[in-house]
Amino acid sequence: MPTRAPFVTYDSTLLDHVSIGAASSAARTGVRAGSVLFLTALTAAAAQISIHMPFTPVPLTLQPLVVLVGAAALGPRLGALSQILYLALGIAGMPVFAASPILPQGMGRLLGPTGGYLLAYPLAAWVTGWLAERGFDRRYLTSVVALLAGLGTLFAGGVLWLAFFAQGTVGGVGLTAALETGLYPFVIPDLAKVAFASVVLPGLWRIVGDD
Repeated sequence: MPTRAPFVTYDSTLLDHVSIGAASSAARTGVRAGSVLFLTALTAAAAQISIHMPFTPVPLTLQPLVVLVGAAALGPRLGALSQILYLALGIAGMPVFAASPILPQGMGRLLGPTGGYLLAYPLAAWVTGWLAERGFDRRYLTSVVALLAGLGTLFAGGVLWLAFFAQGTVGGVGLTAALETGLYPFVIPDLAKVAFASVVLPGLWRIVGDD
């Protein structure tokens, strides 16, 4: 039996395989729309499970895990769309951002110290979703690559914003301080999330029977 090349192109996602049995094009569209809304809601719910630490304005949440795993399942376009919708709800004033004693809900959150992380969600979802669409989520090691690529995108956006552009309670703090408050405290927890999710994704593929 021939073996697959480790980086073979698949051009499909978990959602594609779940929705392939839909009876009509309209049903498949409904499944996709519902999946986008579900990931948006799950991102908002994950924001409510947060830990605030006294030495940083950036909360520790489950959102990176949800954003990246969700994007791997939905693919780049739908994954990014779910996060654009999430940000739109936040800008409109819906209480979807993590509760904070120092940061406001609404548009003000995007201008504050955590705005860069939030604004990076659609791009991070696209990056991980694009890799997953090409089969990276079907094996453990390549799942790690896909999730780390998305996580790196999140941290790049968040740290650079915190360092140079954030307004309000913190302001631009410089790159060294941004790394100390916006990256270093989160490396180990987020790597643990990646290690966990990289087991889950190939397992889901085995469940849908296309591994």
